[in-house]
Amino acid sequence: MCGINGIYAYHPSASAPAESELIATRDHMYRRGPDGIGAWWSEDRRIGFGHRRLSIQDLSERANQPMTDGSGRYVIVFNGEIYNYPELRRDLEAQGCVFRTTSDTEAILHLYALEGEAMVRRLRGMFAIAIWDRDARRLFFARDPYGIKPLYIANDGWTVRFASQVKALLAGGQISRDPEPAGVVGFYLWGSVPEPFTCYRDIRQLPAGHTQVVDAAGVHPSKPYSTVADVLAKAPNTLWTPTQVEARIQEAALDSVRAHLLADVEVGVFLSAGIDSGALLGLMRDAGQDKIRAITLGFKEFENTPEDETPLAREVAKLYQAEHVVRWVDEAEFKRDLPAILETMDQPSIDGVNTWFVSKAAHEAGLKVALSGLGGDELLAGYPSSRELPKWVKYLALPAAIPGMGAIGRAAYSLFKQAGVSPKLGGMLTYGGTYPGAYLLRRGLFLPFELKTVLDPELLSEGMRRLKPLERVAASMRPDPDSDMGRVCALESSNYMRNQLLRDSDWAGMAHSLEIRTPLVDCVLLEQVAPTLRAFGPRFGKQALAKSARKPLPTTITDRAKTGFGVPTGRWIANHNGPALVTKGDASRAWALGLVPPRPTQATVLEAAITPQATVHHAS
Repeated sequence: MCGINGIYAYHPSASAPAESELIATRDHMYRRGPDGIGAWWSEDRRIGFGHRRLSIQDLSERANQPMTDGSGRYVIVFNGEIYNYPELRRDLEAQGCVFRTTSDTEAILHLYALEGEAMVRRLRGMFAIAIWDRDARRLFFARDPYGIKPLYIANDGWTVRFASQVKALLAGGQISRDPEPAGVVGFYLWGSVPEPFTCYRDIRQLPAGHTQVVDAAGVHPSKPYSTVADVLAKAPNTLWTPTQVEARIQEAALDSVRAHLLADVEVGVFLSAGIDSGALLGLMRDAGQDKIRAITLGFKEFENTPEDETPLAREVAKLYQAEHVVRWVDEAEFKRDLPAILETMDQPSIDGVNTWFVSKAAHEAGLKVALSGLGGDELLAGYPSSRELPKWVKYLALPAAIPGMGAIGRAAYSLFKQAGVSPKLGGMLTYGGTYPGAYLLRRGLFLPFELKTVLDPELLSEGMRRLKPLERVAASMRPDPDSDMGRVCALESSNYMRNQLLRDSDWAGMAHSLEIRTPLVDCVLLEQVAPTLRAFGPRFGKQALAKSARKPLPTTITDRAKTGFGVPTGRWIANHNGPALVTKGDASRAWALGLVPPRPTQATVLEAAITPQATVHHAS
């Protein structure tokens, strides 16, 4: 796990990259890689790579990056982990490849030399990769199918720059800070910035499951090689009994956990009172890990209430004989950490505070790697959306298709909003009849018609034109997964999970030099479970996961109402900003308004939403 960056002056008339810019970008990411630093330049100084290393596999200096192959033709910087590295190495050695290290980075280099761009289909893991081919003078980018690891790219038509963080690219000093209206509008709609946009017009995220090439002709369009929807759509349509589904989930989950334990350092686990993290802990034990440390957050405001997860987490830790570490957090610590949270938050998000504190606790415990139960709800229909979206589409498709019905719904909301009617009720007839629209209703922070009272009109108009939110959501479920559970899985995995949960895990974990691994977000697991999605309804998949360890989770966990990974952020923000920001108890909206003031313009939005000093000043 690392921070990577580079600069390539591909246009013949472009100025040679400055070493000071490369180093400034690299060292802005020092928390991502405190164990080692590296830099490499081509002989003509037209391309340079930077790297900061968090040592997880092959802890020796021989595995440092940037790494060059034996011939000197290929150079790589790589952020992530390849969990099928042992199998790949055996296959590559059988083909005559000679290894100098025991790192997965070297396996990628050999694989690229043999198979070129197609090699990404053989990688199981999380990754953002940049490889320079000296002979072809070609720069190759790749990102994992789920988008677990970030890769941000800026192209000015002369020079391309890339890094693991948006703010690291800005730290280089050569990229415009002009705002991207689509990114700002996207944040207000969803509570996070949807890829490929960022809050800056000149910086883009390489989409998940895509590759891209840069050569003397410039930056070529990115090409998809794998999407969640495609995997779901290609799954065979076979009949499964409940017993068969449970067996498949058990086998596939154990296989994924075993793969995710690959490391030369200790691997811990985040433990809440939920099914996902508890099942992972049991599967870690089944996979043969002897020493397991489980990290649980406790909040003073929740102590001795139903929201306190520590008692049940303690019960699960005892069941699987794990060393249980409970880390208590209070409002005073939140206030002390808030400036650092906002400074480290690479793009604005209404979430991530929980991951910040549990990562902080893991780091304090001396861990460099921890498993997270993130992804179980998306894969196994654990969210309310798996029940609600199909119903909404079924019952609202016809009335929503009647001309003028959407306007009637919005007008009714305008009449009754003072009585506390949710704006989402006003949008049901506009959006509820299609999966993209229903998903916007379910996950939207603000609906598009509400933004007229929140955002500057010019910014809103341009942002909606560039973002095309409903079209973007619709694209995430193409090709059609052909089942209700498959469609919801594609929507949740490719939007909420990718743009918010995974991104928050990356910046919050890396802020504490912690690698967060997600065994339930795994391309092989997805392929194995996808054929079963048509066979079960909501909650069945999660209950099957709860039974997947040799010792199943107790009913105190499985029968507990779903609460999520709760943090009393709304209460803290109300105390910090004043109660006016908390409207009808909606902590998410309060958090958004705490980050960005109402009606920002293009000239002020980034200062308020992104600049750490300005944001903290606004929140205090």
